[in-house]
Amino acid sequence: MKKRFAFMFVLFTIVLAACGSATTPAAEPTSMPEPTAMPQPTTVPTEEPVSKNIVDIAAEDGRFTTLVAAVQAAGLAETLSGEGPFTVFAPTDEAFAALPEGALDSLLLPENKQQLTDILLYHVVPGKVMAADVATLDGKKADTALKGGQISIKTDMGSVYLNENVKVVITDIEASNGVIHVIDSVLLPPSEANAAAAMDIVDTAIKDGRFTTLVAAVQAADLVDTLKGDGPFTVFAPTDEAFAALPEGTLDNLLLPENKQQLTDILLYHVVPGKVMASDVVDLTSATTALGKDAAIKVEDGKVFLNDNTQVVITDIETSNGVIHVIDSVLLPPQ
Repeated sequence: MKKRFAFMFVLFTIVLAACGSATTPAAEPTSMPEPTAMPQPTTVPTEEPVSKNIVDIAAEDGRFTTLVAAVQAAGLAETLSGEGPFTVFAPTDEAFAALPEGALDSLLLPENKQQLTDILLYHVVPGKVMAADVATLDGKKADTALKGGQISIKTDMGSVYLNENVKVVITDIEASNGVIHVIDSVLLPPSEANAAAAMDIVDTAIKDGRFTTLVAAVQAADLVDTLKGDGPFTVFAPTDEAFAALPEGTLDNLLLPENKQQLTDILLYHVVPGKVMASDVVDLTSATTALGKDAAIKVEDGKVFLNDNTQVVITDIETSNGVIHVIDSVLLPPQ
């Protein structure tokens, strides 16, 4: 506004000067430069409307090949290509790969189509719910497209979690018929989750497929009956890759009968008495293990670490006698 006023003032002054010079003969008339026209206000261009629907965007993205295959197998592609609007919490290919071994193949069988459909509908919320809206639903539940199926929502340290431990990692991928939010795990409807939780810690680890070395070690240490007991127990479970990262020969040596006590001590150092969920872990600085020795806990950038450098990579796998948290390296007791 100030710039425009200054311009007009200068222009007015020039006009007055020109008028004054009309009464006084000038040696040579000079041509005045044409004033630059003020730009006319223009409407701010709006973004082009999104033309692709949820299914098309997921298919082209490249991170959701398993989800798209599941949607097609369940006969839901046409539904999710409809007008909507829908909000889809989309698990990545890695999220599906983290399911217990064989679970996905089983779900894709024709005879399990209804079960697959129910799981997929549990990832859909009617309406277009943007990230800003989700963040205001802390402590509340949202109805899904699965009849009677609700998901709980919580916010923690700026992140949004569904059903306590499924993290929303990317938000607001808009489509012509709704919006996609990316999640890092597959959501299981209450009936499915309850069925999974009906197994104890040992059976859950066996069925999962990522803990074959841990299971073998538990059997060698004669801890199977203990970890099948009433508990509850919290087990920080190293994956097969975590055991493989031990120095060469270490695992073979631990599995020798003469080293049974050392193996037992290491395994007990991965067990905490009681059921300690992820939301509890982040409030702790240490935990006393079944070995009687403490493991240090720290939270850094939203991630949980044990003894400084062992990361908790998956949390809250509930079982009938406790909970499993997956870790990326083997914990060694302090000497």
